[in-house]
Amino acid sequence: MQNLEQAIRERAYHLWVAAGQPDGNADHHWLTAQREVLSVASGAHAVDAAQGKSANKVRAPRSTRARRAAA
Repeated sequence: MQNLEQAIRERAYHLWVAAGQPDGNADHHWLTAQREVLSVASGAHAVDAAQGKSANKVRAPRSTRARRAAA
């Protein structure tokens, strides 16, 4: 979670610098950075899912009958 916030903070800073360092637009830069970082993160997650990679793979429980047959 801290990595996500740090990535947003850094992107917002770069957006602010690129805009000429104006005063009073911190919310705009933060929200734009947040949208960009989250879209990149969700895009990477979609690619991982399409390739069959997942950080939280969940196995379906084996049925009682399958466990008895395997024993």
